[in-house]
Amino acid sequence: MLFDYATVLVFIALGAVTVALMLGISRLLAPSAPSAMKASTYECGEIPYGSSWVQFNIRFYVVALIFIIFDVEVALLYPWAVVFQRLGLLAFVEAFIFIVILLAGLAYLWKEGDLEWVRSLQEPPARKGAK
Repeated sequence: MLFDYATVLVFIALGAVTVALMLGISRLLAPSAPSAMKASTYECGEIPYGSSWVQFNIRFYVVALIFIIFDVEVALLYPWAVVFQRLGLLAFVEAFIFIVILLAGLAYLWKEGDLEWVRSLQEPPARKGAK
């Protein structure tokens, strides 16, 4: 029984040796010409100025997360749609429930105003439990 674990140990050791070997070869063969420009922050071809500690609007991240959620929906529903006729009525009901749950999430996001890119400056953001 202990011999069965030896196979796992050999694969872990082989993986570690392969990683170390690839990193060592790349360090030996890669050209190295350090300079101040290479060490500076890259900002899409623009010359960086000011502090890098800038506060970003959280809306960028919220919209990205919403996009990922609905993008995964498409990734899950596409294979289902391809084999829909072979799956039968139960698969249709399951997919319908899945879509209803996602639409409920979309309605909640819409109600909370998270789909609006810019909010009015006069209107403060709604707080949970505030009357």
